[in-house]
Amino acid sequence: MSGPNTADALRLHRLEAALDAAAPGGTKASDADPQVADVVEVVRAPGCVNLMGDHTEDNDGLILPVAIGLDTWLAYRRRRDGLVRLSFGPSSGGESSFWIDDASPDTRGRSVGRSDYVAGMAWSLREAGLPIRGLDGVVDSTLPSDVGLGFSASLELVAALALLGGARVLERPSLAALAQRAERDYVGADSGIMDQYAGAAGRAGRAIMLDCRSLESRYVALPHGLSVVVCDTGSRRSGNSPLLAERRAECGRAVALIAERTPHVASLRDLDEAMLRRHRRILPAALARRAEHVIAENQRVLRTAIALETCDLDELGRCYADSYRSLRTLYEVGSAAGDVMVEIALSVRGVIAARATDAGRGECTVNLVLDEAVPALQATVAREYPGRTGLDARVYPVPVVDAAGPVATD
Repeated sequence: MSGPNTADALRLHRLEAALDAAAPGGTKASDADPQVADVVEVVRAPGCVNLMGDHTEDNDGLILPVAIGLDTWLAYRRRRDGLVRLSFGPSSGGESSFWIDDASPDTRGRSVGRSDYVAGMAWSLREAGLPIRGLDGVVDSTLPSDVGLGFSASLELVAALALLGGARVLERPSLAALAQRAERDYVGADSGIMDQYAGAAGRAGRAIMLDCRSLESRYVALPHGLSVVVCDTGSRRSGNSPLLAERRAECGRAVALIAERTPHVASLRDLDEAMLRRHRRILPAALARRAEHVIAENQRVLRTAIALETCDLDELGRCYADSYRSLRTLYEVGSAAGDVMVEIALSVRGVIAARATDAGRGECTVNLVLDEAVPALQATVAREYPGRTGLDARVYPVPVVDAAGPVATD
């Protein structure tokens, strides 16, 4: 990462001051690492949004995420023992500490706090046999934690970089897989690998077309002059959505029924439209609709990637419209708030494509917008959305950025 700009320099200064306040005298304490006793290191990890491929990840399919400029920073000093002391700020979980050797899924409390993602990452790295050590650190994030933009993955990734000593580099798929293991097996969240992979492997100005079965990927260039804008509808669910769990189970039942006649079918990824037509008569209507969405959505990922690379804005609009319609009518997810947000966005001249995504407890829309139209989209949402829904929206123009790594401190 290049040297800090003015905003980053101010953020660095605040973090260093917060670290001094949270761990006073840390540079002279006997438990500090004497080789780096006076060094404050800073690492960052981006958030993530998926341009195309909703509910394909659950079925070994294709997705098209980008790493975004909303991110998490961790400023820290290394320790020579195994104690991890963290400050998240008074409004974000306060202070916490744990010993690396004590981190275990068996000892984690039932309620999930932010420190659990860090402890889970320590456990995952230790289980992989990687040498890690303690730290005194302060966390700062610009990512909302309740929207589905990869906050927990960004926290896991900065923790991994810091615990490994900042300079140690793992292969990006390995880093993503270890972060996913922390979230699934330690925290207990039903997490795919998209957020972790995008955060570990993102590239500025590029989307990642990721095969969720093989973890093979390639970069897809985004058109110049086209911005990614995320609109948070303000609609929330409590906890994990039982509806999404039901949809995953329905996909699994569809696969099981088809596999009775075609044994090589292990997931919906193994089906194409012709195979679904041949087997549709053995599927209940709802299961057939779920499978139809996933199969078509995988194809839309491929179509969207080509449209981005060829700057085919009309095709981008069609892909997003088809995906949105499929999510509503075939996969049967979404909300009235998402419908309103998409309708408002598409009324703005210069909005090329808009669709609702269903990424967790909060529903967002992802929009592809000509750079010059971004202010008009922000103004139109602020003017029209609250009155139509009774909800407060947040609009995030998000730059597409590089993967997790160190922040230059001078």
